[in-house]
Amino acid sequence: MHNNMSTEDYDEYYNVEDISQVCNNNNVRDFNQVFLPTLYSIVFIVGFVGNGLVLCVLVKYRKKSNVTDVCLFNLALSDLLFLTSLPFWAHYSAISEWIFGSFMCHAVTALYMLGFYGSIFFMILMTLDRYAVIVHVQSSLFSKHRSVRASIVLALFMWVLSLAACLPNIIFSQVKNESDVSICTEEYPEGTKWKLFSYIELNIFGLIFPISVMVFCYSRIIPVLMALKSQKRHKAVRLILVLVTVFFLFWTPYNIVIFLKFLRHMGYMTSCEWEQDLHMATQWVETIAFSHCCLNPIIYAFVGQKFRTLVLKVLKQWFPVCFGQCTTIVSELSERRSSMSSRSSVISSTKIV
Repeated sequence: MHNNMSTEDYDEYYNVEDISQVCNNNNVRDFNQVFLPTLYSIVFIVGFVGNGLVLCVLVKYRKKSNVTDVCLFNLALSDLLFLTSLPFWAHYSAISEWIFGSFMCHAVTALYMLGFYGSIFFMILMTLDRYAVIVHVQSSLFSKHRSVRASIVLALFMWVLSLAACLPNIIFSQVKNESDVSICTEEYPEGTKWKLFSYIELNIFGLIFPISVMVFCYSRIIPVLMALKSQKRHKAVRLILVLVTVFFLFWTPYNIVIFLKFLRHMGYMTSCEWEQDLHMATQWVETIAFSHCCLNPIIYAFVGQKFRTLVLKVLKQWFPVCFGQCTTIVSELSERRSSMSSRSSVISSTKIV
């Protein structure tokens, strides 16, 4: 993540380890100063609006909440924690110096990593919940324990797990002075394997584990859905394929770069050219991975008919001038669609007769 990447990258501008010659990274730093603040700002605004709207709807209609809603709430909360750290990293990238002090270095790292792991763990939890409901619908064990209270306990467990996963990053992050410039970086004790562990941990929890759970669960869910006679089955299967594909496309490049950094730390690819290429690649893949939290509200929340209706209801209450007309048009369209479907069913039935 950012602490393993960009903060470390700034450290390497001033103090290059395991390389006999000092590499000139000025072009990468110049690129960072313009590129990163702009993209971080866009991701922050779009993600904050989307996830904030999800939280508002779920809080407003919490009496009707179910297990899925509890997972959605915590997923949106994780994304918001993650997004809260981006303005600080944007400022850090823009001036290439950390000015917020030691406490904020720990705090922003905590927000960042807690949001990152929380987001992934709650996506896994939602996947397992769907698997339990669809594949093991007959099982009394799942139906008996699938309550809102049980899901809250599970959510708390996920937060504890997220905190445990990011604890090393929080502990080892600190402000250092390098060439009269303050940097927020992770300073691992010499002679330990903590840095290598952090790279492996990111690869396992950032891609291998979640994609394995998704592939296993959805490969069992899809045949069950296809066996149903409901017309909505194709839409459900399409959504599942989108979920897995989007997650894979957004997070795989990032994890490949993390693995290459792991190899570099092991003593491979130590040339200046590799260092510069990895630094530049980091900026691109990081931003692609970050933007996934902007898509989470769309993929997990807004695609549902019930949730879309509640979102429009909230927007109509808050902004009656802007969204009052919009909800009227939507309701007219849905009425027209239902009348057309009923007409087509009458036509098809007369043809059959």
